[in-house]
Amino acid sequence: MDDDLRTATLAAGPLLLRPWLPDDGPALIEAYRDPAMRAMLRMLVTDEAEAQHWLRVRQEGRESGSYFSFAVIDRDRADELVGNVALKYPEPGSGSAEVGYWTAARARGRGIAPRALGALTDWAFEVFAGDGLVRLDLLHQVNNEASCRVAEKSGYGFAEVLPARPPWPLDGHLHVRGRTGGVR
Repeated sequence: MDDDLRTATLAAGPLLLRPWLPDDGPALIEAYRDPAMRAMLRMLVTDEAEAQHWLRVRQEGRESGSYFSFAVIDRDRADELVGNVALKYPEPGSGSAEVGYWTAARARGRGIAPRALGALTDWAFEVFAGDGLVRLDLLHQVNNEASCRVAEKSGYGFAEVLPARPPWPLDGHLHVRGRTGGVR
């Protein structure tokens, strides 16, 4: 794995997207205290041990090249941790990958998710173009209207409704963005 990918950082206006650090545990625990966020995510983080496990999984993903998760830091607000964006990249040549994100409750409504997701999207298409990446998928449950708005603001067009399947109890939405924009 290229060291540049292990340590990649991105900028989106006042936002810095950087690798997660072991010292991010307390801010991660605080973000996961939000009931709305816990309802939308599969992995819970309630204490330091779970936070360190969550952070280790992200580090291992970077090292293997299969999962690139970025802590989203608001430099205009004393380097406050405000979210997460991630690229799940299955393997070179597959043509597609999945993106995901969350925003801490105190940071919602400030346009953080679309800016951070836009930076991640641009980075993914640039860095993995040589591997054949031409499509990014964004999935969320149908009751997550905020994610629909973020997807649309970020150029991810609605593609289809996906039937519920464990661990998700509700149907989902698939939004897609091609390397040249729009649904592919």
